[in-house]
Amino acid sequence: LPIAEMDRCVLVTWMLTLIFLTSISTVNAYESIAGKRQPCTNEGEEVAVDSINKDFYCFKCRCQNGFVECDPEQCPSVDDCYMLVKKPAGVCCEKCKECFYRGKTYASGAEWSDPEDPCSSFKCMAGVVTESNIQCYTPCSDPLPPKPGQCCPTCIGCTLNGQRVDEGREVTLREDPCLKCQCNGKRLTCMKKACPVLQCPVSKQVKLPGECCPRCTERREIRQFPGKCILGKGFHTDKKKFEADPCSPCICTNGTSICRRTTCPVLECPPEMQYQEPDSCCPTCPPPTMELHSVCTHNGTVYQDGDTWDLNPCAACRCHHGTARCTQTKCPEVKCRPNQTLVTPPGQCCAKCEDTAGICTVFGDPHYKTFDGKFFSFQGSCKYQLTSDCTDHTFSIRVTNDARSTKASSWTKTVTLKMGETKVNLGQKMRVKVNGTRVLPPYDLQGILSVNMTEDGVVVDTALGIRLLWDGANFLQVQAAVKYKDRLCGLCGNYNGISRDDLMTRRGDNMSLEQVWRFANSWRVGGRKACGRRRETPSRQRGVCRNRRRWGVCKPLKDSAVFGSCGSHVNPSNYFESCRKDMCECPTELCYCDSFAAYAHECSRLGVELPNWRQETKCTRANIRSANAKSLPPQQLELIQRHKKRTKKPHVSRVDELRKHIPKAVLTHQHKPADRTPPPLH
Repeated sequence: LPIAEMDRCVLVTWMLTLIFLTSISTVNAYESIAGKRQPCTNEGEEVAVDSINKDFYCFKCRCQNGFVECDPEQCPSVDDCYMLVKKPAGVCCEKCKECFYRGKTYASGAEWSDPEDPCSSFKCMAGVVTESNIQCYTPCSDPLPPKPGQCCPTCIGCTLNGQRVDEGREVTLREDPCLKCQCNGKRLTCMKKACPVLQCPVSKQVKLPGECCPRCTERREIRQFPGKCILGKGFHTDKKKFEADPCSPCICTNGTSICRRTTCPVLECPPEMQYQEPDSCCPTCPPPTMELHSVCTHNGTVYQDGDTWDLNPCAACRCHHGTARCTQTKCPEVKCRPNQTLVTPPGQCCAKCEDTAGICTVFGDPHYKTFDGKFFSFQGSCKYQLTSDCTDHTFSIRVTNDARSTKASSWTKTVTLKMGETKVNLGQKMRVKVNGTRVLPPYDLQGILSVNMTEDGVVVDTALGIRLLWDGANFLQVQAAVKYKDRLCGLCGNYNGISRDDLMTRRGDNMSLEQVWRFANSWRVGGRKACGRRRETPSRQRGVCRNRRRWGVCKPLKDSAVFGSCGSHVNPSNYFESCRKDMCECPTELCYCDSFAAYAHECSRLGVELPNWRQETKCTRANIRSANAKSLPPQQLELIQRHKKRTKKPHVSRVDELRKHIPKAVLTHQHKPADRTPPPLH
């Protein structure tokens, strides 16, 4: 080699090595990036991403389970685009090359037809327009003629090969996945379009089993040449005619390749029987034989001609002259919103998003998480309306808080559920009363409610769609069916999917967290006699915590060794702060268990199972019962004894009680003893 050529080779080799090493360091640097998830408080609402990072303009963010969850902006797929346009600064989505056709610009992936010829079909794909004609298919013997502006006739009733086609759904034939049948207005329309001409060479194309058209296996950003066309490995000038393949003549027009393709006839034979002649553009089926079979055999089962059968909820077959013709339903891609879950109803093919039931949680010294995810704490010691159907008044749930002789704390003591003439009371130590009578789980009030005992406590299920979980101490979880959205009111909020209006008073005034006492007291019921303290004012809120040394017991909430991967699903910060507040004036030393239990329930609801958290945190049922049974600290015990002496009533005998109702004059009058001598016998 000449010296100059050798120097050029050395230079190129050196540059490639430098690029390779740079790419390795870039990847390693990227993999080493670590950070923390951004917390948030406006549960369920959109978060302005520029408040977090100004480079996140291409993301939509929402507060979910206490964390900011961000999804990239929905962009058209460009995974198989072989003609990517260089993305300008400030633009979120990558874009495939557009098409310019008859004075209009079309985005890649766009389809349209000629208004004068509804059977014409045009599709833009990465700078290539494919022209073709629609092939119609009528699976019925008496189709209706096409309506004005439509190409194909329709069949009454949406059934194809025994498969029921839901309104708006699309199905295909196993024999010919390019045939698309759709149900609209209880009419079935079937048509077939040609596959678009692809920008990439044949060596970069792949067709997967069950798919109609091939696609490019990679994407590539290619330099644009105005007025010129690039197709496959060819470079074409304006007005030049060429062939994309032997069946697709093309012409370059204003930088867009315009190609003509023939739409192949619909095939009705199994894929394994289809073949293509060397000089043909379309596959075909073998010519029919004179012998027509009257039965089909499928998976060992024999079917008569005309019989239909289901393969699964998404597929069905029909026996036609000895051949099984099968139909497959195509399901659309579905992405659910927060507080929704993707479910496939029994017997149906396609999954859909369904709203999840609302959950309101009360725990500890009471801390509340509303149906819409709002956290707040309120230490009132009275009776309050937790939640109620404020539209149809089908049920109400009230809670009574107990101050337990503390100055600024309280805990949920009892829960009362009312449904018409039915009343359920949930008390301490798992005591349950139904209509005033003590019952033991399992208990069933036919058609109204059932009471069962689980590892977590007493569960009350109602026919109204309300479910209560009570641990017999202070943890309460209320589950409300989706039908109660926008119908509830009380301390648990209105269940409308918006957390910022959850502190709505009985009069309809929306309060801030600093005004939580005004909000909560507006839902007080039962009068002063239901209160555990003589006076309920915001001044009762705690000041400086004197037991900060106890805060250390709350640390396991942020420990993955105890709560596993839950920290990546639910932000533990609210539960951690609740735990620290509870430990400030804790009468049992195990008050941290209330926040731990609430957090574990939320983890379980999101699919994170924590079978050993109670043992690892000493929050077992036995330990909690033992702690509650132990004597309180001397100063608190003295307060309790004083309270009992003040409120203790003197013993009153039955006779003394009756004397209260006998006139005093009668009591002071001395009666002679009654003569009990029997009358003489006559």
